[in-house]
Amino acid sequence: MKIAIPKERREHERRVAASPETVKKFKAMGVDVVVETGAGAGASSPDQAYADAGASIAPSAAEAFDGADVVLKVQRPLGAGEGEVDEVALMGKGTLLVGILAPYQSQALIKAYAAGGITACAMELLPRITRAQTMDVLSSQANLAGYRAVLEAGYHFGRGFPMMMTAAGTVPPARCFIMGVGVAGLQAIATAKRLGGVVSATDVRPAVKEQVQSLGASFVAVENEEFKQAETAGGYAKEMSDDYKRQQAELIAETIKKQDIVITTALIPGRKAPTLVSAEMVHSMKPGSVLVDLAVEQGGNVEGSKPGDVVLTDNGVAIVGVINMPSRIPVDASALYAKNLLAFLTPLIDQETKALAINWEDELIKATALTRDGQIVHPHFGGPAA
Repeated sequence: MKIAIPKERREHERRVAASPETVKKFKAMGVDVVVETGAGAGASSPDQAYADAGASIAPSAAEAFDGADVVLKVQRPLGAGEGEVDEVALMGKGTLLVGILAPYQSQALIKAYAAGGITACAMELLPRITRAQTMDVLSSQANLAGYRAVLEAGYHFGRGFPMMMTAAGTVPPARCFIMGVGVAGLQAIATAKRLGGVVSATDVRPAVKEQVQSLGASFVAVENEEFKQAETAGGYAKEMSDDYKRQQAELIAETIKKQDIVITTALIPGRKAPTLVSAEMVHSMKPGSVLVDLAVEQGGNVEGSKPGDVVLTDNGVAIVGVINMPSRIPVDASALYAKNLLAFLTPLIDQETKALAINWEDELIKATALTRDGQIVHPHFGGPAA
């Protein structure tokens, strides 16, 4: 059995789908691993580190993919016309493709996987159950994104984070407001607190209030009956009513005026990110304030944010729209992601035959599999109803 680790070719991507550590573990299972040359360069993992771990180094994508039973990717592969290499066309029939495949944004690629006989599993579709925790790529990457968002905010903020008492006077602490308290939001709260900021946070899910307070931050929300029912069984935020949005917006508008730094993290799977900060709110903030929009790639939580850009408003507020925040910490992001994939793939490898032995009735496979045997099988993307 052969696992291929190609170089990531999409823009703003420095991560890699395997680390030298996970290569060693695959090799210990009796599996061959081929790494395309330069695949780990952005994550400080040179070819020699993979070779020392037991991997073969392929000089090109074509040679890495040749004969591969499994292809591990960070982002979805390039399809026809997307770049100099059509990665989908390089995969043989029956290949298992595993990665963050962005199925909601790439319906054409799902059809291409099916047409090529590729079995594609999208890791971001894993259910949030105990057994899947070690495979949860969204959590591992969001955790680092929340941390890095605070550092990005600090970089663009013209003052210090902590209160400093000096002979020349006292520097007040930065006031930080975190909007959306999932994994990224919780890490942003913890990081801002470590840096000495005065932190508050908001979310439409009532369950996170105690988590916010346990980290030393204050919780801000309209706590009515709708708020008490505002969480799905899977732990995601529900779309709120227009009336609730109005009440929450009024509260946020008053809160946000007092903030130095705002970090927004709210996402709804498969839909455009909700707008949390209006242009009017942005213009109510003090000159020198900073907003970091972690949802910028899915439409943005902040009105006026732009992917890959820092927008400076006419009242002197910076709106930071970093693309692919986890890739700003490629070493740790890659290490954690590689372990997620190792945890997902290990049960699929027969210990005796060293070949793939996928249980198609497993709930994790059912949740993540997009295509199989030339067909789209996921009900959300054109497959048969569950």
